[in-house]
Amino acid sequence: VDGGNAYFPDTIRREKAVRETGINFVGAGISGGEEGALTGPSIMPGGSDESWVTLGPILKSIAAVAEGEPCVTHVGHDGAGHFVKMVHNGIEYADMQLIAEAYDLIRRGTGKSPAEIAEIFAEWNKGELESYLIEITAEVLRQVDAETGKPLVDVILDQAGAKGTGAWTVQTALSLGVPVSGIAEATFARSLSSHPEQRAVAAALPGPDEEFVVSDEAAFIEDVRLALYASKIVAYSQGFDEIRAGAAEYGWNIDLGAISKIWRGGCIIRAQFLNRIADAYAETPDLPVLMTAPYFAEALTRGQASWRRVVVTAAQTGIPAPAFSSSLSYYDGIRADRLPAALVQGQRDFFGAHTYKRIDKEGTFHTLWSGDRTEIEAEDTH
Repeated sequence: VDGGNAYFPDTIRREKAVRETGINFVGAGISGGEEGALTGPSIMPGGSDESWVTLGPILKSIAAVAEGEPCVTHVGHDGAGHFVKMVHNGIEYADMQLIAEAYDLIRRGTGKSPAEIAEIFAEWNKGELESYLIEITAEVLRQVDAETGKPLVDVILDQAGAKGTGAWTVQTALSLGVPVSGIAEATFARSLSSHPEQRAVAAALPGPDEEFVVSDEAAFIEDVRLALYASKIVAYSQGFDEIRAGAAEYGWNIDLGAISKIWRGGCIIRAQFLNRIADAYAETPDLPVLMTAPYFAEALTRGQASWRRVVVTAAQTGIPAPAFSSSLSYYDGIRADRLPAALVQGQRDFFGAHTYKRIDKEGTFHTLWSGDRTEIEAEDTH
């Protein structure tokens, strides 16, 4: 059993090689950190059916338990377990970045101290945003540095580290043709933070002239809460899209509802609304877009105006909110009746004869852009 964060193509290769010797090789994603190691993690094993017969009872006995169910399931064959753990970590990147952006907006907009913002997050944790990450964010913001007496968050260097799983999630999504823009922006935000030499030079670039101060603190904080929840829904919807696409590409039979259930306990992204995801897939197993499920569609409808105000405010005041902004752009893109991709196809056909399709008739076409710009069926060009 490889219980580390291995890259899933390596697990596919290793499982195949070891299988030929008569030994079962299992790539098992494990999430939970130090607490999970002590009290039970969320476990995402791949491997053969035979290996699950042996390992299943063992893993169920040590996994976290949520609502009476062990947080482990046989994800699928060969690299499926490590694939799902990779996407889990990508969602985690997005979730953490969104929370950080919410904190930054509130602090800059209201002038509240980290300790005061901790109380806001603690209150949020009593409602629909209830999650492990919101809970620990409040604890981090309450912490005071023993040496300086300052809030610890103000003493920590603002350069976020990464172990690679976020980048793998984005790279894999690109190869599968699945947009995971929220996860990508969260990954890039960590990269940006880790280039202080560039940030120091760019600090002289101009920004908005006026200082940002909100007029109605309570309304602004509520807007940020709703924008955070809406963006979080997008992050999970994109992550489950990637799992579905990976399952189709690699021949895995992954139960998306079961995945959401084993993330309810032990793991870093455990949250109240994972039950809602499980319910959505139980009702519609082939649900094409998670955020179109009635519960999530209602939440997005309820939070849409706040979400837009927050993104506009961030842009007008020069506060970077890449995960909020990209999540909203994705939301608007996927619900659009028509996208400017038609122009892109025209450009591609112009410079590379890549052809295009029409909305009013079957076939593939190419325009002879020089001369009288004649359109011909693409097959006639060969």
